[in-house]
Amino acid sequence: MMDIIEMLEQAQDKPTVNRVFGEPIVRDGVTVIPVARVAGGGGGGSGRQEGDNPGEGVGGGFGLGATPAGVFVIKDGDVRWQPVVDVNKLIVGGQVIVVVALLTLRTIARLRARKR
Repeated sequence: MMDIIEMLEQAQDKPTVNRVFGEPIVRDGVTVIPVARVAGGGGGGSGRQEGDNPGEGVGGGFGLGATPAGVFVIKDGDVRWQPVVDVNKLIVGGQVIVVVALLTLRTIARLRARKR
């Protein structure tokens, strides 16, 4: 059984700056620094013994997730931010817009049919 204090101490070191900013890449006078969004969370638990129904428990956990955010591009002393484009979000967003548009058109068509 892992001690909760030990687990929290280990989790404390996980979300470091190295997880957000990757190693710089230098080619032909251009420096690219990758950047990620990092999020973490944790939780814990305990237990106790009650009456004729004894039980015991201790628990804990920690999660860490990272997604690409973009890159900093440094060229000739100028710094430019280049965000990552998530194509999946664009596709899902487009599908939602199409469904809403179709439902709206259907409602308008039904209302016009009733007026006739």
